[in-house]
Amino acid sequence: MIEIKNKHTGSILARINVDTLAGADLRDMHLAEANLRGMDLSRARLDNANLFEADLREANLSHGILWGSHLSQADLSNANIRGARFSDGTHAGAAMLAHATLWSADLTGADLRQVDLREVNLAHANLSRTDLRRAVLQSANLSHASLRNALLIDANLREADLSHADLRDTHLNEANLIRANLSGADLGSGDDGHFAVLNRANMESANLTGVRMRQAILVEANLRNANLTDADLAHAIISGTILRGANVRNANFEGVELATVTMDFANFSEARNADIPTYKTHLR
Repeated sequence: MIEIKNKHTGSILARINVDTLAGADLRDMHLAEANLRGMDLSRARLDNANLFEADLREANLSHGILWGSHLSQADLSNANIRGARFSDGTHAGAAMLAHATLWSADLTGADLRQVDLREVNLAHANLSRTDLRRAVLQSANLSHASLRNALLIDANLREADLSHADLRDTHLNEANLIRANLSGADLGSGDDGHFAVLNRANMESANLTGVRMRQAILVEANLRNANLTDADLAHAIISGTILRGANVRNANFEGVELATVTMDFANFSEARNADIPTYKTHLR
């Protein structure tokens, strides 16, 4: 028999007639503010469970099923969440993790499609190979996170903090990155052949200071008024991209084709290695 208690009062929330919670059926259970710190919940069924403000620090949720679960404001710092499924692929079946803490959690290979991750703390988390298509990550903290080979297609990352994140091999097609902070992020080194894809991504007014984007693909992306100071875009593909009003001071454009790029009012006189077509006008 396992007793699950309230993290504040110690009152018993549930008694489960099992020796371990690994693989347990906890579907639809009311476990708000539960103390599950360090618990083995691997492969457990937590569909539609109420885990609001639950303490899941260092817990093992690997390969668990959490469709439609309510984890808003829960603490999952340092938790093992590898291969967990937070979504059945539908909006109605996606979990809620808004304002949750997942600092340094391991979410490798997790399914987070359409999941609500607004203002979540994912700093230093491992999100390699995660499926975050259409996920809501507005104002989320992803600083120093690893997102290698993650799917962020059509994700909402508006005003998110991705500073110093590893985004190599990440797919960000049509992602909303308006006013996001990607300063110091790695979207492609060029040396190992791994780079991000950001076709039609919206990075208007984003902070891309010092970003590494060598060989990255940004076809028809919107970088209007973005800050690209000291960015490295060597050999990136940016055809059809908008750089109107962007700050490209000391940015490296070596090997970049600028013929179809909208460059009006960008300070290309301060950029490095930019081969500017003679017909381009209204540059600063």
